[in-house]
Amino acid sequence: MAFVLMVVIALIGGVIYLFFVMNTVPGAKAERWGTLEELPKDVGKWGVDEDSEAALAAKSEGLVREVRYFYHEAQQRLALQVRYRDAATKKIARIEPEVTVPRRRVVS
Repeated sequence: MAFVLMVVIALIGGVIYLFFVMNTVPGAKAERWGTLEELPKDVGKWGVDEDSEAALAAKSEGLVREVRYFYHEAQQRLALQVRYRDAATKKIARIEPEVTVPRRRVVS
């Protein structure tokens, strides 16, 4: 029983050590798990979506579908935002909920 307790304490200590090393040693996290892929070039800029099924459905309603990628720096996450504008008045008719876009890790 004492052996199992010592192994558990050693595992907990190892996990805590790795946590501190990965967060404090510069480059340790990037070397082990890689870096995140580059952000899209048009981050923060609204663009008209004309090709997707949702855009074609919006066009039949008299709306224009606009999309943009937005990077939340504090949370380090990339989000896709979608809004629909009235084609005639250019006023925003509705918006869709923000969707988080997963970014892959690139190991070099």
